[in-house]
Amino acid sequence: MAQGKIIKVAGSLIVAEGMASVRMYDMVRVSSHRLIGEVIELRGDQASIQVYEETSGLGPGEPVESTGAPLSMELGPGLIESIFDGIQRPLQLIRQKAGDRITRGIEVPALDREKQWNFEPRAKVGEEVAAGDILGVVQESPVVEHRVMVPNGLSGKVRDICQGQARITDTVAVIETDDGSEHKLTMIQRWPVRQGRPYRQKLFPQEPMVTGQRVIDTLFPIASGGVAAIPGPFGSGKTVVQHQLAKWADADIIVYVGCGERGNEMTDVLKEFPELHDPRTGETLMKRTVLIANTSDMPVAAREASIYTGITIAEYYRDMGYRVAIMADSTSRWAEALREMSGRLEEMPGEEGYPAYLSSRIAEFYERAGLAVCLGKDGRTGSISAIGAVSPPGGDISEPVSQATLRIVKVFWGLSAQLAYKRHFPAIDWLLSYSLYTDNLAGWFTDNVSPEWNELRARTMRILQEESELEEIVRLVGTDALSWKDRLTMEVARSIREDYLHQNAFDDVDTYTSLNKQFLMLRLILEYGEKGQMALEAGCSLSDVIDMPVRERIGRSKYIPEDSLDYFKEIETELASQATALINRGGM
Repeated sequence: MAQGKIIKVAGSLIVAEGMASVRMYDMVRVSSHRLIGEVIELRGDQASIQVYEETSGLGPGEPVESTGAPLSMELGPGLIESIFDGIQRPLQLIRQKAGDRITRGIEVPALDREKQWNFEPRAKVGEEVAAGDILGVVQESPVVEHRVMVPNGLSGKVRDICQGQARITDTVAVIETDDGSEHKLTMIQRWPVRQGRPYRQKLFPQEPMVTGQRVIDTLFPIASGGVAAIPGPFGSGKTVVQHQLAKWADADIIVYVGCGERGNEMTDVLKEFPELHDPRTGETLMKRTVLIANTSDMPVAAREASIYTGITIAEYYRDMGYRVAIMADSTSRWAEALREMSGRLEEMPGEEGYPAYLSSRIAEFYERAGLAVCLGKDGRTGSISAIGAVSPPGGDISEPVSQATLRIVKVFWGLSAQLAYKRHFPAIDWLLSYSLYTDNLAGWFTDNVSPEWNELRARTMRILQEESELEEIVRLVGTDALSWKDRLTMEVARSIREDYLHQNAFDDVDTYTSLNKQFLMLRLILEYGEKGQMALEAGCSLSDVIDMPVRERIGRSKYIPEDSLDYFKEIETELASQATALINRGGM
């Protein structure tokens, strides 16, 4: 292993000489404090190293030692319910060992070496196995079965396999390869974070990831295995939207990456998730969640590594055949870390000081998402849905990070400061946002929700577009210039906005809406619009249509519990009855 010494210190970047034998992205230990660092540039025998810990007090001449391996994750039982920093240091264990502050150079293994797990074999002695095949399972949490797989690049015959209690470092299987050599396998694997894990085949997503958020599921759905961005200015609700998706999204495993987030926001996550009841499993949400907490006061270099840590863990669970959702909040602060490190390396800056390779780095992250056929003889499929928040300065999405993200993602949930100021949450602007998965998911919604779903969605978007055009006229010449038909269209659009798209994340009932309830709610509002137009054509006045008593029940239908959806039939009957009475009266 290479031994060098420091010749320059610039913040979290140090330069060491005598490092001719190291390779790009090798991990190193810096100074007598043994700080963790990573080689990011090589020039002759000099290496530029980004240090993931505080570098105050370091000086020239101090030793640098290469580990000979890249920054890698420990993958195995114990990931679920854990809270790591950006380079997979376990924050709970560090607190027990060193207190509330992370001590420089502290070395704590990412996964608990002493805990006993009940290993149940799935492979038999004498069976031929290859990379990705399941050797055995461990019940990692009450809701997650951890599948211990044959590591990548290894195949052969099972010579021995254990059963019962074992630690993650104990040998659980022995594989004999074709050349006669034996490999002892434990429950722990290591994987370089900057390298995507292999799979057999990537598939085009055909099913939605149901989120329970009406504006998303109805108007701008994301596929299971899709990628989405949530750009928006400060205070527009990006973090709350991501919290809602983490809580309610139709995924087996949640990986939440707080990348440069404010400490108080991460505290909310750490307090809420262990207490939040998970409707999918009946347990708390933490029983299927991994948290990566890299707050804004932590070293900037570790922030750059944090999303690679998160996506590597997500890929590991995808390889087991799970549907994984990864939330990165926010990729803008990750890009700022890239910019800071690039500046210290004295690289040629690109637009707004970001490095020229910004777009390719963002693409590398999002391209690791997707629906894939995993390695292994059982042909299982797994998916990663990646959702990244973007925080453009002043809400200007023409800045480089937003534009580079938009070129990659297929779903754009644009948050509006104007809607946020009106207290309309989620503040997703229906005129700005889009989803490129809509056509591909149309058949699924038709088969699994209702044949009417896609037509209702199209009508809803049309009404919202019409409202935008009519508002221009109203601003110029006033409401009186509109016909009664147009004014009713604006009233229906208002009902869609306030009664359907507006959703209260803190109400026990309204926080989540199933697809069946979404369909019933939307159909009810659009039916009111249809019957109102019929009443106007029959000679009724606009005020009579707007003042129909059933409208209050329509507006409050969002608070109908999921187990009481029969009430919608009752409201529909009441709407039909009042509309018929109005039409008959108008035609007299």
